[in-house]
Order: sequence, then structure tokens, then C-alpha cells
Amino acid sequence: MTEPCYDVAHLGHVELYSDRFDESLDFFTRVYGLTPSLIEDGVAYLRAFDDYEFHTLKLVRYHTTGVGHVGYRASSPEALERRVKVIEEMGCGIGWVEGDAGHGRAYRFTDPDGHVFELYYDTHVYEAPEGERPALKNIAQRYHGRGASPRRLDHLNLLASDVRAIRDFMTRALGSRVTEQIQLDNGRLGGCWFTVNNKTYDIAYSEDHTGARGRFHHVTYAVDQREDILRAADIFLENGVHIETGPHKHAIQGTFFLYVWEPAGNRVELANAGARLILRPDWPTVTWTETERKKGQAWGLKTIETFHTHGTPPVARKD
Repeated sequence: MTEPCYDVAHLGHVELYSDRFDESLDFFTRVYGLTPSLIEDGVAYLRAFDDYEFHTLKLVRYHTTGVGHVGYRASSPEALERRVKVIEEMGCGIGWVEGDAGHGRAYRFTDPDGHVFELYYDTHVYEAPEGERPALKNIAQRYHGRGASPRRLDHLNLLASDVRAIRDFMTRALGSRVTEQIQLDNGRLGGCWFTVNNKTYDIAYSEDHTGARGRFHHVTYAVDQREDILRAADIFLENGVHIETGPHKHAIQGTFFLYVWEPAGNRVELANAGARLILRPDWPTVTWTETERKKGQAWGLKTIETFHTHGTPPVARKD
């Protein structure tokens, strides 16, 4: 057994590109229910009501869609330096950046597929203004009930050309544990789910069947109960949001989910993971075969084809 590494505390934020910024911002605030901490110069720093940091989603006006970078917070300044040393030894480091409105200096690096990550420790803890102060002092912000109103950032899913290379990278660079994976008949890994703490996962990778690199599959915020997702489905319907699939229950990881596309085409999920936590220190990776995976979800409708083909930015079709 490999000794668990807890140098990385949790997934901190996701930077998302939009070529329809104003429409995307309206979706994430009015319909999805995130709160802006700051909006300036084509950048919106957004958060759910119980996220403790200044932001968990950085929405950026851009010429295309997809993910800009993924941020993780280290457990301490010393842990940050330890991870940076490992990453530099791996040869995938970019270097230090000064940070932004949400956190202090950060170390940037890339995964084998070209996705950009950053690690930081110094962060800006959200301080609720008068209109957002909660009745209870142990949550970050009042529950406003606006839109779908998720509680917190939960996870994201990235697309990769070689998931096995990603598995080796994540376990070494971030000290992540692999909780579940899909083993294809051809010997390749079709998907891999990782965690740096006792959540079931904070990031997942799926094989990109287009052969493209560095693309985005979805970002997910958590709600408290399944009824929140059913309510959100009605909210999305009334606001003309494209509901791609769900509500259903995943077999892998067991989440109750709903997937939609925000106006620019980036996939966004709401999920209720229930009470599943990885408390077992010697948790064995759960491996699903290709045949088992093809059975689809735990229950509900068959998985829609676009879930396996749609990612951002879009890939030009080859005729």
C-alpha cells in the first residue's frame, strides 16, 4: 500500500472560457444560482453559497469555450513547496504566477494532455457583504434560493487522449488516489476518478474519442438533496436551457445527476452525491469493465450519445 499523501487539501476553482460571456454570466448567476464576488474586464469570479473561498468558478470572456486552468489549494505553505518540488522533478512545471483576485501566488503546471493546473495556499476567504450575511455563522453566505442555488463546487471532468498517462501523472503530481476506473477491452483506460481527500472524487478524466487534447467535459456543483435537482430541471426548462440528460443515477460513483449546456456550450452538472465518502485508508480501486460500463447508468434513461461525443472547445469535423 502506498502511504496516502494529503499535501493537497481540495479542488479550489475552475476557470471556464465563454465566447458568449454575457449570456453565460446570466446563466450562472440568475439561473444556476452562483453569486458574483467580483466582475471586471470580462472576468467574473463566482461562488456557491457555502464555498468558503472568494471564488470557485472564474468565468472569462474568450474567443472560444473550454477550460482555462484548474486550481487546487495546498494543505499548508510547506505542502505547497513539497508538491512544487515533485512537479518540477517531473518536468511539467510552468512556473510561479502572482495569482488573481481570488488567491495569492500559485505554481502552474500542465498534465500530459496539456490542461493547465495551479497550486496555491494563500487564498482570499469570502466575507459576505451585508445583503449576503447568513443567519448561522457556520456557513459562508446566506441561502438565497436564487435559481438552482447549489451549495458548493464538487468536481470536474476533463477529456484526455491517454487516461493511463493521466492516472500516473495525478497520483504522482498531486498525490491523488484512484477511487474508480474503467478498463477497456483494448487495454486502454476509458475513465479514471481521483480524490485528494476523503471525497469520492474531485476530478475525473474520460478518454477523448476525437483524439484532441486539452478539452473540457463538465464542471459540477453539489446540492443537498435529489429534490433540489428535480426543482432545477423545472428552472432550466422555464429558462430555455438545454437539458442534455438526467435526472438519473450514475453507476460509477453513485451520484444523482442532471447535465445541461450553458449558453456557450460548456457542459454543467448538478449532482447529489449523498453520504458517500472514502473513509477507508486502504480503499481498493474499483475497476469497471467495458461490458459493465456499456450497461449505462444505474437506472434511468439510456445515456445520450452526446455525453460521449460533446466537449469544449468543439473539434472541427473531418469530412
